[in-house]
Amino acid sequence: MMKITIKKIVLDAAQKAYENGLLNSDLFPEMEIEEPRHQSHGDFSTNFAMVCAAIQKMSPRKIAQILVSQIEASCETVDQAPGKTAGLIEKVEIAGPGFINFFLSNKAWHPVIDTILAQDKTYGASDMGRNEKVQVEFVSANPTGPLHVGHGRGAAVGDSVGNILNCAGFDVQKEFYINDSGRQIRTLGNSVWIRLQQITGKKIKFPEDCYQGDYIMDLACKILEKEGDKLLQKDEEEAITHCAKFAAKKILKGIKQDLSDFGVTFDQWFSEQSLYDAGRVQKMIDDFKSKDLIYEEEGALWFKTLDFGDEKNRVVVRNNGLTTYFASDIAYHMEKYERGFNKVIDVWGADHHGYIKRIDASIVASGRKSKQFEVILVQLVNLLKGGKPFQMSKRAGDFVTLNNIVDEVGRDAARFLFLSRSYDSGLDFDLELAKQKNSDNPVYYVQYVHARITGILLKAKQEGILQDIDFKKGENLYLLSAKEEINLIKILSAFKETVQKSAETLHPHVIFTYLMSLSAAFHSYYNKYKVITDDKELTIARLSLVLGVKKVIRNALTLLGVTAPERM
Repeated sequence: MMKITIKKIVLDAAQKAYENGLLNSDLFPEMEIEEPRHQSHGDFSTNFAMVCAAIQKMSPRKIAQILVSQIEASCETVDQAPGKTAGLIEKVEIAGPGFINFFLSNKAWHPVIDTILAQDKTYGASDMGRNEKVQVEFVSANPTGPLHVGHGRGAAVGDSVGNILNCAGFDVQKEFYINDSGRQIRTLGNSVWIRLQQITGKKIKFPEDCYQGDYIMDLACKILEKEGDKLLQKDEEEAITHCAKFAAKKILKGIKQDLSDFGVTFDQWFSEQSLYDAGRVQKMIDDFKSKDLIYEEEGALWFKTLDFGDEKNRVVVRNNGLTTYFASDIAYHMEKYERGFNKVIDVWGADHHGYIKRIDASIVASGRKSKQFEVILVQLVNLLKGGKPFQMSKRAGDFVTLNNIVDEVGRDAARFLFLSRSYDSGLDFDLELAKQKNSDNPVYYVQYVHARITGILLKAKQEGILQDIDFKKGENLYLLSAKEEINLIKILSAFKETVQKSAETLHPHVIFTYLMSLSAAFHSYYNKYKVITDDKELTIARLSLVLGVKKVIRNALTLLGVTAPERM
């Protein structure tokens, strides 16, 4: 927000300098407005003079001197004509080869509080995305077993990316792709079928390539309870198919419930089998064959992915006539774009990294651009307890379920910790840390700020202070002059830009980092100053400030799918 103001000041000064014959051109290249790392260098800095040097045919430092003189003259003039930059700039300095550093007055920051109080739940939102239609597909686990802890991290990432993109002005749809067709579903059916026979006394060995978890035995018991001995009298293939449908339906119901408990909902659940039922897979094959992009060799059909940047060509139909997963994946992605999505974002586990090029190749081959497809690869989660590797009870087979984690530490802690690091880095998830009720636990550290401010506001209401305040507009903000107060406002002013950065990079941990910084600044302020004081006007100003903090904490936590409690 403030960067836009600084940019306008610079461009206005440059335009005036050109009109006064001090600059040679009114063409001004795109500049950067940055926050210097050191406070001694001011609040903002711009490289405008450097990027203009070639066009203006003069040294950057000379350009900087011209601009500074114009800005200083403008500030002196508008001090007598409120409404522009009057009183906003304390001083302007030139640094190094021509950087221009801006030191803003306290007055420049106070309107940020007004904006937050007025915009409330929409503060931080923007139209950056210009309503571009984007699909985020995530989790998409095979309905062959419960969701594990890795799915949990992917769910937190995908859901938050969707929230952040929506906040940044994109038209977002979240989708779960149900892999309910093919070999893994038959394996599920066979696994349940064999367990069912074992329950009824048949001596049969359980194959190693079947699903090993205890949940398979549970499913076998349930279907036997429902179907009785009738199922045992069926033909084996018919029985396996029946078991597969029953088990997949039950497991998918459990997946939906686990995700709902985790705070994740989808706009659409899309069935892989529906692609075959609608003839989309065969249509895709026929279309690409007609374009000479699919060819036959050794009885199989191959896609020419090598021509589009892949490492080699890929099989779409095996020599036994069965389609590969790649075939249905191509058809699925084509269907996405046909629904009108301009960009498709897939959230996958890190073990799928080798699959990116072939999907990207098929998308480019269809006439779309590579930038319309993006994959977020989520790295593994290492479970710890008190800093040491830990394995929980594993009813799922060889993994810990998402449901285990949520039951153990709660939804908020799980989501917040899943998002505490960039998804392209491995994550150590400490169960003991997640349950702690102190500042060592990140989610407690942040949520406590929201709850603490709620308590402050309640106390002010009980003391009759709030009755005279219109919280759509901060009052007495000019009294906010302490270094810690201005620092808080500066951080609050950066929220919108932070959301945009998170949307541009597709990294939700940017919001996590922001929340930790804001919370640290609040704790530092609260430990040093009283909000409710004997000075009523100062109290009202500080109440406006902390209410602004509370609203931004809530808005940021909401993007990550974490609640903002009123009390803790």
